[in-house]
Amino acid sequence: MKTRAAVLREMGLPRPYAVTRPLRIEELELAPPGPGEMLVRISAAGLCHSDLSVIEGARPRPMPMVLGHEAAGIVEALGPGAAGFTEGDHVVFSFVPMCGDCLPCAEGRPALCENGAAANTAGTLLGGARRWCDAPDGEMNHHLGVSAFAERTVVSARSAVKIDPALPPEIAALFGCAVMTGVGAVLNTARVPAGASVVVFGLGGVGLAAVLGAVVAGAHPVVAVDPLPEKRALALTLGASHAVRSGDHVVADVRAITGGGADFVFESVGSEVVLAQAYAATRRGGTTIATGLPHPSKQFSVPAVSLVAEERSVRGSYMGSAVPRRDVPRFVALFQAGKLPVDRLLTHRVTLEEVNEGFDRLADGQAVRQVIVMT
Repeated sequence: MKTRAAVLREMGLPRPYAVTRPLRIEELELAPPGPGEMLVRISAAGLCHSDLSVIEGARPRPMPMVLGHEAAGIVEALGPGAAGFTEGDHVVFSFVPMCGDCLPCAEGRPALCENGAAANTAGTLLGGARRWCDAPDGEMNHHLGVSAFAERTVVSARSAVKIDPALPPEIAALFGCAVMTGVGAVLNTARVPAGASVVVFGLGGVGLAAVLGAVVAGAHPVVAVDPLPEKRALALTLGASHAVRSGDHVVADVRAITGGGADFVFESVGSEVVLAQAYAATRRGGTTIATGLPHPSKQFSVPAVSLVAEERSVRGSYMGSAVPRRDVPRFVALFQAGKLPVDRLLTHRVTLEEVNEGFDRLADGQAVRQVIVMT
């Protein structure tokens, strides 16, 4: 079938994207779902910094590619063996497909699925196929097994999680990345206990979701750090107890608030410089958690003796260490109970044609989460 999609053919084009238009809306041929796959009509898709990193070239991917990975949609057709789903199901996507067979999956750590990571790197679906057809300049690649910036997409059934159909699609989409990553980092990776002190560096969608997760966990104080006053103000309305402007004095400011450093410090910027600040703002015996994705060439160093003499821990958190089929429904339930107001992260609704302008806003820090609402 024919479907419109936002295609990236060249990374690293200069800004403003409203002028250079790295994402072009094209009509592509989409093949039917194969074994274990399904056709999904996209209802809403979020604009995430991970997508922006591909556009900028900081996160290299095979080109050309249909971008987008944070989304919600409705199942329209099933390939053979797509167990657990029926036509009409409402789903949210997981941007790491879960094979269920590799060692990380067997250990209950599907965010680290080896076969899913290999497929994502290659630009294919979990089974190794590509379902985009008729690309004039070679194979059209899938983004993280999802390719959500399209009217319809084909995904592995292991890239999807069923959700309550009553959930508004523009809110549902947020659970596929921002919420799963940020809240998951707090509840799954760090397992923050009630009363622990928490600091979050970087208040994009993931960072603000981490603030929400810290509030749900009962952390105190919860310190939100960002250069932009609008984001710091939003963090306070979401339950942060303090908001601090990032800069040269941020570590001293955070240590003053937390009495010498926080128990758990989260870095969601994707900057090795900010990660070093986050480590410096962590107390003796505390844990620094990195959720942002820096450029692959960047290095991070710490005083080696502090790891031993101060019993420090540095941890990475990918996809919030989530088990999507467990965590997405429970995070949705927290939202529906009024305990996780993720709707406050949604700042803009855009059309597919406005996707480049949306990424300009994201790069300028003028948005938290923007969602393409499909008509």
